Amino acid sequence: MSPDTIVPNSTMSFTITGRPQRPATIKTIERLMGMQTHIQTGRSKLATQRRLKDNVTYVRAGRPWVNRKRVTKLARAEKGETFTLLVTPQIVDDLRSVASYLETA
Repeated sequence: MSPDTIVPNSTMSFTITGRPQRPATIKTIERLMGMQTHIQTGRSKLATQRRLKDNVTYVRAGRPWVNRKRVTKLARAEKGETFTLLVTPQIVDDLRSVASYLETA
C-alpha cells in the first residue's frame, strides 16, 4: 500500500499482507487493530470480568493484596487479518509507518 492512499477523516479497511519482524511494528499494528469498536467492547467486558471474578485478593503485610490476571490480547497482527477503522489525522503517521505491511481492502 502506498502511504499516499491514506485519506484522513474516512473509514478504511486494511488487510495485513505480511507479519513484520520488528516488535515495535507489530505493536503498532495491534494498537491500530485495537481501535475497532468490537475490540474495545470486548476489552471492556474482559476488564469487568477480571475485576469482579478473576483477580485473587488475599492479605499480604496486613493489607489486601490483589494478584491480577494478565490482559487477554484480542487483536493479533497475523497475515491475512482484516480490520476497519476511522482514519483520523492523529493516526495517519502510524498508518504510514506500517504501510508496507498493509493493503487497503
